[in-house]
Amino acid sequence: MSNTPHELAEEFPEKAERIHLLKTGDPHFRKLFDQYHEVNRAVHRAETRVEAMDDAAEQALRRQRLMLKDELSRMLA
Repeated sequence: MSNTPHELAEEFPEKAERIHLLKTGDPHFRKLFDQYHEVNRAVHRAETRVEAMDDAAEQALRRQRLMLKDELSRMLA
């Protein structure tokens, strides 16, 4: 398990099997999944100050992460 907070497996533990099925069978889901993890890692790097980022850029990443999570959540429903 990753030490990066907000990983999809942590956000939707009851949907782990569905996440796996969609990742392997739905190219659109896979693309969104990959984008979510990329943005989530960038947010984590900003939060932990590993990567310098101004507040506006960090907030924009957080909004992007939320939009991706919402879309993925709809697809998992």
